[in-house]
Amino acid sequence: MTQTSLSGTAGSDARLVPAVQISGVTKDFGEVHAVRGIDLTLEQGEIVAFLGPNGAGKTTTIDMLLGLSHPTTGSIEVLGLQPRQAISRGLVSAVMQTGGLLKDLTVRETVTYTASLFAHTAPVDDVLRTAGIESIADRKVAKCSGGEQQRLRFAMALLPDPALLLLDEPTTGMDVEGRRAFWSAIRADAEQGRTVLFATHYLEEADQYADRIVLISHGRIVADGTGSQVKALAAGRTVRATLPDAETYGLAELPGVDSVDVRGEAVYVHAKDTDTVARHLLTQTPAHDLEITARGLEDAFLSLTGDQDDAATYTDSIEGTPR
Repeated sequence: MTQTSLSGTAGSDARLVPAVQISGVTKDFGEVHAVRGIDLTLEQGEIVAFLGPNGAGKTTTIDMLLGLSHPTTGSIEVLGLQPRQAISRGLVSAVMQTGGLLKDLTVRETVTYTASLFAHTAPVDDVLRTAGIESIADRKVAKCSGGEQQRLRFAMALLPDPALLLLDEPTTGMDVEGRRAFWSAIRADAEQGRTVLFATHYLEEADQYADRIVLISHGRIVADGTGSQVKALAAGRTVRATLPDAETYGLAELPGVDSVDVRGEAVYVHAKDTDTVARHLLTQTPAHDLEITARGLEDAFLSLTGDQDDAATYTDSIEGTPR
């Protein structure tokens, strides 16, 4: 796959433009301010996770990237073009959660029919192979699992060889094996230079597969960086130690301690100053087997969005029960 230049043709002297350029974008629905001022640039070839609580503005932003709605203020460019122009040229494809499949057709028939709707497409066998569904090409769509159907949607999205691929909660309802196979196909394809932007409720997916994480809350971007950088924004670390008799030995009163959690003979102390906590445990208590770890993406999510109810949705999703 070649990268797309400003003129729409590949060439060493062509000036590459960002895959996505969002500048000062707001979106209002009457009195509801869904997006409250977003500035975001995605370079070509990046894999970017778009995270946020329900109602944060993720889907509204994706709709605007797809040209399904227009900003109230600000501007959006996709590969230097207006979203609808980019889509009409086959530069953008999307994989949504549901819909778009005829259950009585086979996998190959579905892709072949979709290809007939475009003037120019990649070969059907190539996209089946890239999506990892070549072995089930003759299977009826109705007989495919949820993960296989999502990989079929992925194959359909690849037909115009888009420079930008948008995924909206692509693995909702998949089992662990299906999610792993789906992301293996996405990663292998993205390594060829395609830009991927995906919204997900599975925090571990963002941490494992994204080059960059953009966290949105209440219509504004509150974090933008690698997984490690976003995690670092959750102040403090966690000290875990084995502490017999479930005594806390005044840990909650130490400077910089946010919380103390006792689980059997294990104590977990979340604190900004973990050195002080570790010193106290080792010199003032019978604690042993002590370890200090950085907080995870879930902690960063909680810290940066400040919404426990919405965070619970993400936590449940991690455990396999998205709501």
